[in-house]
Amino acid sequence: MASAIITDANAYLVALLVLSLSHIPFSSSTIQQDFVMCLVDNSDASFPMDSSFFTRDLNASSYKMALETSAQNLRYLMPSNPKPEFIFEPLYETHVQAAVACAKKLQLHLRLRSGGHDYEGLSYVSEMETAFVIVDLSKLRHINVDLESNTAWVHAGASIGEVYYRIQEKSKVHGFPAGLCTSLGIGGHIIGGAYGSMMRKFGLGADNVLDARIVDADGKILNRAAMGEDVFWAIRGGGGGSFGVILAWKIKLVPVPETVTVFTVTKTLEQDGTRILYKWQQVADKLDEDLFIRAIIQPASKTPKSKERTISVSYQGQFLGDANRLMQVMQRSFPQLGLMKKDCVETSWIKSVMYIAGFPSTAPPEALLDGKSLFKNYFKAKSDYVEEPIPIEGLEGLWKKLLEEDSPLTIWNPYGGMMAKIPETETPFPHRSGTLFKIQWLTLWQDGKASEAKHIDWMRDMYSYMEQYVSKSPRAAYVNYRDLDLGMNGKGSDAREWGNKYFKGNFERLVKIKAKFDPENFFRHEQSIPTGLE
Repeated sequence: MASAIITDANAYLVALLVLSLSHIPFSSSTIQQDFVMCLVDNSDASFPMDSSFFTRDLNASSYKMALETSAQNLRYLMPSNPKPEFIFEPLYETHVQAAVACAKKLQLHLRLRSGGHDYEGLSYVSEMETAFVIVDLSKLRHINVDLESNTAWVHAGASIGEVYYRIQEKSKVHGFPAGLCTSLGIGGHIIGGAYGSMMRKFGLGADNVLDARIVDADGKILNRAAMGEDVFWAIRGGGGGSFGVILAWKIKLVPVPETVTVFTVTKTLEQDGTRILYKWQQVADKLDEDLFIRAIIQPASKTPKSKERTISVSYQGQFLGDANRLMQVMQRSFPQLGLMKKDCVETSWIKSVMYIAGFPSTAPPEALLDGKSLFKNYFKAKSDYVEEPIPIEGLEGLWKKLLEEDSPLTIWNPYGGMMAKIPETETPFPHRSGTLFKIQWLTLWQDGKASEAKHIDWMRDMYSYMEQYVSKSPRAAYVNYRDLDLGMNGKGSDAREWGNKYFKGNFERLVKIKAKFDPENFFRHEQSIPTGLE
């Protein structure tokens, strides 16, 4: 098929690679040779082998770079962690089709990666099947913005920052309601829900998807009409790596004003921080839908030269409007924060996105095109949803826990607004009406395995303490903050233990769709949707 149209140069590279692989120990070389030849036979577009196919044996430094560049959690890059047999970076959709067909033919286990942000490393590490390969979609990043229809087609390997940039390149009054971390790969981001600072106004990224292109387990490309409404429902919040390879999303653009206002106000315990946060819990989900205020909580020094620590709460806000109207909203709804006009920065929507993402104020929008994460740490994360305000005594107990740990961080994101209006069965993402805010828990460290057990034990202890204050039956969690503590496939646990936490009543529908669409469970990982329940 493709071998008839492949370029002479590429044919030479393929032959050279296969020849080189012949010197590698039999099992690895056979797998790699067979996969390469299968790709050539099943793809109708050529690819430069030296920059698309990476193995430890042939191009070790390139392999290492390809494996590590986008991975955020250094816990899963330790020498003891399983490594892929090879990494394939497709240039065209037909390459993805060929990769799936060849992996199925050769009985290879696939891991799929678009941005590498998976908190438990599931897109680049497999603990359940050690002979695995990575299909990395980072070179599939084309974005086509169409203002006439208020839509855009975005390929899975593009970062959300690139998507924002390409939208604002064509219009200052269009945007998209997705992630706060601009290096997120759009493929895996939306398939888990995709929340952001405009969620209270427009819902999740997944709520604003009109169509998609995926590769199924047979290597076929399907759009919404071809996959059917059940599968289209499942991929808008059902989590990555379960139903197919997301190639591209068709997203709906949303209107944004020319002037957007941002601010950060920080309060410590000594500045009545506990009572202000208690009030935030009561109002954050009820504020004007144009206003998003998240709380970023962590230990801090009491004074610049002091070793004594306190708790710092930074209230970071984005308002879809000017500072004068923002001040009116705040004085009416949340005067306790003490926001002043001098705290407010009026800017464009794209610069407001960059502000929340932590870019310097002098950084140009083009900085979003870099797409590289600035966050690389050893860390453990968990998540919670809160349905009733945590009382003062609960907060004070939490402060004690946080002050026991070296570098903990927790971020509280408000719900309400549009999030409360969309039914919890509309997509697999069920955390809608009744949710006040979502909590992300993090603990970070720098010395790898040396102190890992200590920090993970602290996280589990803190999580246990918070059980009394968060959602119950189930204790809900966010699927894009993967947490293998909740349970895993193939470990003797009931998948409902973790499935109901991520998806509530939508989990059983996801299982039924999976059983019909991918009955052989080709797309799988430690927390993929199973084909059945015991």
